[in-house]
Amino acid sequence: MGIKENIKAFIIRSGFTMTQVVDELNKRNGTDYSLANFSKKINNETIRYNEVLEIADICGYNIEWIEKSTK
Repeated sequence: MGIKENIKAFIIRSGFTMTQVVDELNKRNGTDYSLANFSKKINNETIRYNEVLEIADICGYNIEWIEKSTK
């Protein structure tokens, strides 16, 4: 599963819509992203890591780096 599928799945799983996430991002950052621009960033996989972290926070998730087992 790619980044776009992961992000969309977590948004939906958390009970949010893409529009609600965009609205919250705009509110938090004082920006004016449109839903179309947001979707394009996700679909083109040009979304920045800090934006992904913020989306996760809005949806109630933390992103963790977990070391792989060497076994």
